[in-house]
Amino acid sequence: MSYKLLFVCLGNICRSPAAENIMNHLIEQNNLTEQIICGSAGTSSYHIGAPPDPRISLAATQRGIAMKGCARQFTKADFDAFDLILAMDRENYANICSLDPTGKYREKVRLMCDFCTYHTLKEVPDPYYGGVDGFNQVIELLQDACLGLLTHVKSQLKAG
Repeated sequence: MSYKLLFVCLGNICRSPAAENIMNHLIEQNNLTEQIICGSAGTSSYHIGAPPDPRISLAATQRGIAMKGCARQFTKADFDAFDLILAMDRENYANICSLDPTGKYREKVRLMCDFCTYHTLKEVPDPYYGGVDGFNQVIELLQDACLGLLTHVKSQLKAG
């Protein structure tokens, strides 16, 4: 059995690919690559096919995390394909939920910051129009959230 995670932001070039790659890094460190699978998507179609933003890639690689992947748009099929869908902010959470008008998948959709154990922010801020500090802040926030998320997923896997 594998547990599938999908990280979602607006354009899928900063926050969600950073979360996906940080999580994959943690999964490899914990020898869980057979059990936990990650993906990422954007609620918009702005950057389909684009690689991660060079600024988020630099912030990640400075912490030993390689940034891989290319942007794609979130689709209704993702509700069935993934066990947990993690929105970076409330706006993306609302956009995801709007594709599920009956609420059938609502329990699968969570805010990424719900899993933070150290940081107190409730949303992952979009660093796209800001400076280097914003990208570094996002990586640090996502590292915290991914550690908490890994603990959660491990408990889900044990519960089977």
